[in-house]
Amino acid sequence: MRQQIDPCFTYFNEDISCFSVPKKFNFPFYYTADPLCVLAAKELQLHLKNQTNWNHNFGIDEEQTGLIIGKMFGVLIVENKQGEIGYLAAFSGKLAGENHHPKFVPPVFDILVKDGFFRKGEAIVSAINNTIEQLENTEEFITTKEALFTEKSKAQEAIETKRKELKIAKEIRRTKRLNAKETLSEEAFTLLLDELGKESVSAHYSLKDLVSYWNKRISSVEEKFAHLTTKIDALKEERKIRSAAIQQQIFENYTFLNGKLETKDLKEIFAPVDGENPPAGAGECSAPKLLQYAFLNGLKPLSIAEFWWGKSPSGEIRKHGHFYPACRSKCEPILNHMLEGIEVEENPMLTNPALGKEITILFEDEYIVAIDKPAEFLSVPGITIQDSVYDRMKLKYPKANGPLVVHRLDMSTSGIMLIALDKVTHKNLQRQFINRTIEKNYIAILDGVLDANEGTIDLPLRVDLDNRPQQMVCTQYGKKALTKWKVLHRDKQHTRVIFKPITGRTHQLRVHAAHPNGLNTAILGDDLYGKIDQRLHLHAASITFRHPVTSEKITLSAPCAF
Repeated sequence: MRQQIDPCFTYFNEDISCFSVPKKFNFPFYYTADPLCVLAAKELQLHLKNQTNWNHNFGIDEEQTGLIIGKMFGVLIVENKQGEIGYLAAFSGKLAGENHHPKFVPPVFDILVKDGFFRKGEAIVSAINNTIEQLENTEEFITTKEALFTEKSKAQEAIETKRKELKIAKEIRRTKRLNAKETLSEEAFTLLLDELGKESVSAHYSLKDLVSYWNKRISSVEEKFAHLTTKIDALKEERKIRSAAIQQQIFENYTFLNGKLETKDLKEIFAPVDGENPPAGAGECSAPKLLQYAFLNGLKPLSIAEFWWGKSPSGEIRKHGHFYPACRSKCEPILNHMLEGIEVEENPMLTNPALGKEITILFEDEYIVAIDKPAEFLSVPGITIQDSVYDRMKLKYPKANGPLVVHRLDMSTSGIMLIALDKVTHKNLQRQFINRTIEKNYIAILDGVLDANEGTIDLPLRVDLDNRPQQMVCTQYGKKALTKWKVLHRDKQHTRVIFKPITGRTHQLRVHAAHPNGLNTAILGDDLYGKIDQRLHLHAASITFRHPVTSEKITLSAPCAF
């Protein structure tokens, strides 16, 4: 029996001699989990189901109580100094309110350590908060605050009433002037104007006096209130300074090794990114924890994978047990540093997916071209890849002017796209899209079996700022997104549906299919919201629109390859 020397290095429970050891470390932001990672994840998931050392409500067991928090876990296949293959396990953030649990690697930096600067600083800030709360709850503070509010409200009401009275008086004077001009003698009219002028001046000063009166009353209460808030404001400023100092200490103590055993702290890592402070929670994800432990303990990283365990957050889409790439906002700058010195697979996003693919023309006249875009083909140039529908159309129609591309399809989606060969046509077609008079039908295969036959999905969407380009459901800031759907066919594992999007938001059909409040069944092959497969099974099958010049109603269709 092998002796367990490293408490976090886990030997596989089954024989892995038939598995191939990865030659290069996988690109963590887009990958298919290595078979060894899949096996390690299965063993870790079994541990999560059976362990009794801690209690955390993932939202899986309906009988379990407590706040439901799904969690991202990670496994890292490593080789130890003896040449043995095993794996490390980690969780993102805290688990059951703690940073340390048997079998899991520790955090890169433990801010919760007893008697550490964070605990001490947190205690001071908490004491300041308590003092502020006590001062704001004294009878004198509450009474004075209410008195100030009352005085300001009375002042506003009195001044507004006075302004209305003066406005009426002004109108009466104007009417008197108009009537008197026709009926009075010149001498009498001059006397009236003098009298009305004095009334106007008197009115002006009466408002000025009233405002001055209320300002004095309010100033008296404000002075008293300011005396009470001076200490509170000083405490708030002290709290702000101490909190900022603690945050800076955290950044400085979060130091990360890389494959060359060089170190950088969070401030150094994120400074080239935006020059601002690192995002909250940076360094607490499972991937940096796993690599840091491997480097510290002389373990060679071979492959990594992260999976979600538990109920999905309300806005995001996280499927229980599914693998996910590392997050970009928090992890990309950190992992870019940590993977230096390690041979990593090439970023697949740098490879042109359109190589060798041709665009089929479905319809063409002197104003419009309708094409059938292949799957894995950019609609417009990307950051690193120029080849796209736009570029191909620009080459094919060199005399065309304007933006050409009227609407876009996701790179992974195949099907119909409209191309305008002049600016006027482009503007007309875009107006039809904006007015929602263009009808579009998409065919999709869902990775699961639906019970219902048809329906409408109404879930507002916005970009996930922490994980672009993914979208998330957001009732507060999201834009309205509406999709009609109908089942076409079912088999034992999949459902073929037709989608009729009423709006045209980014990733709308993909999110509406995968989200728990949508169909809760991702599109087959969706590498963002479901599981990677040979392709995304989503196809823009037909479109109906009005010809911008002839006004003829045109319906076009493109054959579906799946």
